[in-house]
Amino acid sequence: MTTPRQLSAQEAAAMVQSGYCLDYGVTLGQPDVFDKALAARAAELSDVKIRSCISVEPRAVLEADPEGKHFYWLSWHYSGYDRSKSDQRIAHYAPINLGELPDYYRRFIEPADIAVLKVCPKDENGYYNFGGTNLWHPAICETAKVIIVEVTKGLPYTYGDQVGLHESEVDFVIEGDHKPATELAELPVTATDRAVGQLVAENIEDGSCIQVGIGGMPNAVCSALLDSNAKELGLHSEMLTDSMVDLVRSGQATGSQKAINTGKHVYSFALGSKRLYETINNNKDFQCCPADYTNPPHIIMQNSKTVAINNTTQVDLTGQAASESDGFRHISGTGGQLQFVRGAYASEGGKSFICLSSVFEKGDIRKSRIVLTLTPGNTVTTTRMDQMYVVTEYGIVNLKGKSIAERVRAMISIAHPDFRDDLEKQARDNHLVARSSYPLS
Repeated sequence: MTTPRQLSAQEAAAMVQSGYCLDYGVTLGQPDVFDKALAARAAELSDVKIRSCISVEPRAVLEADPEGKHFYWLSWHYSGYDRSKSDQRIAHYAPINLGELPDYYRRFIEPADIAVLKVCPKDENGYYNFGGTNLWHPAICETAKVIIVEVTKGLPYTYGDQVGLHESEVDFVIEGDHKPATELAELPVTATDRAVGQLVAENIEDGSCIQVGIGGMPNAVCSALLDSNAKELGLHSEMLTDSMVDLVRSGQATGSQKAINTGKHVYSFALGSKRLYETINNNKDFQCCPADYTNPPHIIMQNSKTVAINNTTQVDLTGQAASESDGFRHISGTGGQLQFVRGAYASEGGKSFICLSSVFEKGDIRKSRIVLTLTPGNTVTTTRMDQMYVVTEYGIVNLKGKSIAERVRAMISIAHPDFRDDLEKQARDNHLVARSSYPLS
């Protein structure tokens, strides 16, 4: 059995050569001291590709390379920081269904020359725990030519499937800064969020298995559930949020009705507050699993009454949802939205909710999020064929089995009243309804 060699961050960064491909992993697993050491070498390097996902802190390599001359930053899903760097043209998005990415690593993606992941200190069995971020970390480590772990005491120690690396699989160890895990600031919950949350919560039955996406609106659903009498809920989600942990703490989420992982709360990465990290630390009730277990529809559907709750930014009158871009400006990513929409539909008694506010307002701009046609360049995340429930603060509609004309009527009914007449006229002018007399409202 080999023992990994201890290096300083500077010695580890010195291993990187021009033309190398590096992997930084995901969210809390992205390295910090290595990143700073590599940034110090920016002027010496060129064409270094770095794969990443949802950066929760500024990345030193990008700050040191504001014109993108030395590092090529590739992200599988943007955070706000990644988006800001994309606006500067130095971060680049790769389209994926997140749950398919482990397979991409094993089949299609060039192996990383060096993978650098932040991990917990080695445990008594010789394992470096991934600390609440799993996703495709196992696949990264299976394929990377060299594996470096950056050890920190700041991450929660978690249980689940393939949640760490044995020391025999690690090439080098560097000492981290041991700072606490980065907390995700809670987005303020608006009156609109609460209205949407209440509508969705009213349609969630006892024993349902919940998936929640990122954002204030899905979290508002969990808040509404806390105020309801819903009980014996289960959790099977890509992301674990504070609001989901609140359901566990309240006793409403027990997992007792789940067909798989009965009594356990399954997720692929945790991101939130210190309270969330303290809850999952050394807690066997929470199971951190790879994304190719949490996200595929054929696995999601095995739990009956699966409920998928996700955000979008724009929906057209036929039901296409654009959840990841604003025209040609990329803002987030596909993530697991489409996979959970399909998995929830396939689940016995399952439901999928795509949520949005009826209006976008910023400065002097005020426009409907329900539109005749999507903004040019907008990416369709959930197709109209996959769409089930769409929810705004003005109501909830189910598009399954509806004709185009029926969908138009349904979507206009949940648009903001200020925009309904114009949407109706646009629908008639563009022949989305068969006759001018067709009752749209």
